[in-house]
This record gives sequence, structure tokens and C-alpha cells, in this order.
Amino acid sequence: MLAKELSARGAIPVVLPLVSFADPEDFAPLDRAIEEIQQFDWIILTSAQAVRAVVKRGEELERSLMRSGSKLRIASVGPVTAEAARQAGLPVEYVAETHTGAALAEELGDRLQGAKVFLPRSDRANPDLPPALKRRGAQVTEVIAYRTLKPTDVDQRNLRQIAEGAADAVLFFSPSAVQHFAELFGGEQLRALQDKLAITAVGPVTANVLRQAGVGRTVLAGDTTAAAVVNALEKHFAGTVKRAPAGTKRA
Repeated sequence: MLAKELSARGAIPVVLPLVSFADPEDFAPLDRAIEEIQQFDWIILTSAQAVRAVVKRGEELERSLMRSGSKLRIASVGPVTAEAARQAGLPVEYVAETHTGAALAEELGDRLQGAKVFLPRSDRANPDLPPALKRRGAQVTEVIAYRTLKPTDVDQRNLRQIAEGAADAVLFFSPSAVQHFAELFGGEQLRALQDKLAITAVGPVTANVLRQAGVGRTVLAGDTTAAAVVNALEKHFAGTVKRAPAGTKRA
């Protein structure tokens, strides 16, 4: 969807996958949570991949996640995740206004008091969410629904082109993408890129990881929607063109 939106605005998107996904090493905790799904009051979904992993495993176990008369409610960290859940037939009751897990916990507030929460996540998920839920009185069952890995086959040609300044912007959608890029590209080169192009963080969590990696100048998309990403880039490049001397090439 984002690539389509960028193309419609005249940009040339180049997709460079920096994360891949795999099953958990041990399915037992996830299977147990799915088998006992009716004991929970909430499912907290923090990514589209978490949706896919839980739904896929439920189908393999021949267990429905939602049953008639169920008390189970579903909350999502953002609209992209919510849309993935709805497409999978899961009714989402609440979507966070600020697209981070910790913000979702604060927004749900007293609704979490005494609630049993099922939290299926990546093995490399941000650690802030479980304690935030517990501070609100939730009983949290966190399980690894999938693993986040560095891809084994990265398009080296596209990677070299980025290093040589062929791109105007690079977009990071997750902390794992930043970490894997730094491993493939080199931390020093990642920091040097901020002088050549617009390093764009999709969401505040990813922006924080970029800062920790030494990238001080980033374009921040306030949330994870395609519209927010496009608006942030348009605002950045409009300002760049306005500041640049006549005849300067935008880079």
C-alpha cells in the first residue's frame, strides 16, 4: 500500500526487505494459550505478523480464536495491525491513537485492571509493553508467536546503490530493520548516511533505535500509516528544496 502511495506521488520505491520471519523454536506456550483462549479477556496485537502467526497456528490446531458469546476482546497497536486482524476475521475493539505498545497500555487504562491478557509477539519485541500492562493491573501471558531474523539473501545491488547515494530517502519500519541494516551496512556507514539522504523512522520506537545507533537527524512519521509516511517525506523535501540554493540537486 505504501509503495503504491509513493508511486502515485511520483516517487520511485525500491523494496529492500531487511527482516524475515520464522516459527517459534517451541510451539508449546503458543499452543497452550490458543487452547485456553477463552480464559483471556484481551488479546493485544502489536504487529501484522503476530496476527498472521496466531491465526495460522489456530488453524493448524483447528481451534477458533473467537467463539460465540466469548468475552474476549482485541486491541491493536495501530491501524495496519488492526486491518490485518479484521481481514483475518478478528473483530478489533480498540486501536491505539499513539502507535506504540506502551501507549496502548496507557490508553486502555482501567480496562486492564484484573484482566487476563494474551500477548503474542516476536522473540525480539520491545520489552516495554509487558510491564506497562502489568502496571495497569493486567495478568499478562506473553508468548513467542514468531521469530524475527536477518534475511539470508539481501539484494546487494540495492544496498550498494544506497551507499553510493542513489536514493533520496531510506525508510525503516521497525527496530529490527535498523539493527539488520547496521549489521549488513556497517554502523559507521549508517551514521554517515544522514548527511546524504533522509533517514526516515516509521513511528517513535524505530526513531529511538536510530538515535541509539547514532543517527541524530531523522524524518519522523508520527504513526505507521501510509499517509503519515508520505506526509512526513513531502514536508521534509519541501523544506529541503526551499532551503537549497538555486541549482542545487536534491539528494
